[in-house]
Parts: sequence; C-alpha cells; structure tokens
Amino acid sequence: MLELDLQIATEASAPSEAQFRQWCELALRQRTADSEMTIRLVDEDEGRELNHTWRHKDYATNVLSFPADVPDELLDIPLLGDLVICVAVVEREAAEQGKELNAHWAHLVIHGCLHLLGYDHIEDDEAEEMEALERELLAEIGFPDPYADDETEPSPTVTTKDSE
Repeated sequence: MLELDLQIATEASAPSEAQFRQWCELALRQRTADSEMTIRLVDEDEGRELNHTWRHKDYATNVLSFPADVPDELLDIPLLGDLVICVAVVEREAAEQGKELNAHWAHLVIHGCLHLLGYDHIEDDEAEEMEALERELLAEIGFPDPYADDETEPSPTVTTKDSE
C-alpha cells in the first residue's frame, strides 16, 4: 500500500491527488513492501532555492528526488523518500516540447519514483534500462514514448541529493 503525502505549496493548477497516486503506484508496483512518500508541488522560487541548496544550480528544475536513506533497523516505517516538483517548469517544458501536459506530469512522476527505487541514468546502460521501463509504464496508461521525438534528448532533470 502507498501512503502519499501531497503538499501543494503553489497557486498553480496541477493534477489531482488520484492521478499522482495512480502514477506513483504504477512506478512502485515492483516494490512489494508498503511505501510512504511525499510529493511537494512548488513554485519557481522554492524550486530554485532547493535546487541551489542541494545541487548548487541557481535555477528551478522540473523534479528533485530525495530518496530516504534510513537503515531498516533504525526506523520501522516504509519511508521511500520525497519528490519536489516545480509546477511552472513542468508546464513550460510540456509546451516547449509539444507534449500533452498530463503525459509530461505522468512521465516526471514515474521517473522520480524510479529514482526513489534506486534507478539512475548516469551511465548509458542504466539510462537505457530506466528509459525502457518508463516507456513501458507510460504505454500501459496510454501515454506516448516521452523520448520518441528526440532520441538525443536528455533524461528529465530529476536528480537526487546524492547524484552530483
């Protein structure tokens, strides 16, 4: 079971909690244990501040991923981690890339959840594995391949606090 804490810290419109839950559950279904996670929707100011603090980059990025790094024997809770999503960046990217907004939201949420599970795209073989899984999951819910238009397009800028 997924326990999702959706925090909305922006006035911008966003998908419903039910949509976020569907996308998270899809990405996390390979995990047999219960999961607790937070998705925080932020404006560009907070997105920039967090990206600057954790990645030393002075701009808002689409998604930041913060996997919980707590040994199981220390806490008896299924804490998976947090995603921070900058709504304005997601909307701008979808428009610039000619993508349907909900498809882009689904892609970024799934991508972020996969990071929380330990997937990464630093090495080419890791990127291929992660992107193939993203394509498969998105296709299951009727969304197109997010990488189809430009195979050289980099993966979303989802980053973890450990991947600098």
